[in-house]
Amino acid sequence: MTIRIDGKKMMKATIVAIGIILGTLAATPAGAAESADPLNTVKGPVEEVLQILKDPQYKDGQNRIQQQEEIHTIAKEVFDFVEIAKRALARNWKKFTPDERRQFTERFTDLLLNTYTRKIQGTYADEQVVFLEQQMLSDTKASVKSTINREGLETPVNYSVLNKKGNWRIYDIQIEGVSLVGNYRTQFRKILAKETPAQLIARIEKKIESNEE
Repeated sequence: MTIRIDGKKMMKATIVAIGIILGTLAATPAGAAESADPLNTVKGPVEEVLQILKDPQYKDGQNRIQQQEEIHTIAKEVFDFVEIAKRALARNWKKFTPDERRQFTERFTDLLLNTYTRKIQGTYADEQVVFLEQQMLSDTKASVKSTINREGLETPVNYSVLNKKGNWRIYDIQIEGVSLVGNYRTQFRKILAKETPAQLIARIEKKIESNEE
């Protein structure tokens, strides 16, 4: 079994969603996310996002590595990749040793960052994002609802956010009701039913290497 990166429809919407949210938070003043409510933490100045995506210095593959590094730095600040890794493994997290958990989290983070960063680069096509509302699920959990409008089509995108020590961070994205974390959880559960944690980590490393070729 190979590790798939979503279906085509989910992949396309997820690329746009992640690209826009990363750019949005890149343009948020330092310290603003800590005091903002969930919706404003996710929303940010969308006009600035469009400028980032349209920045001439990144057109036609120019300064591609620099752009990747900037996005990765931002992503590691606004996405809770440890939480994402734990939820993607679900009960299987307990089967991993502390060192395997660290390795898995690092490699899974690399897979997500490398895959979606490369896909978003140079693919922006005048998408519009409309943030609708936030729903507080508890004192520390919330859902931010939005739509991505592209060529007359609206795609519902919801962000699951978690508050840790006063900071709201994203731990899942649902595209038309389909969870990004849930998509990977299904794949990892099937793999781990037959293979060891070390073998799963090796699979992810192989996937990263194949994507870089």
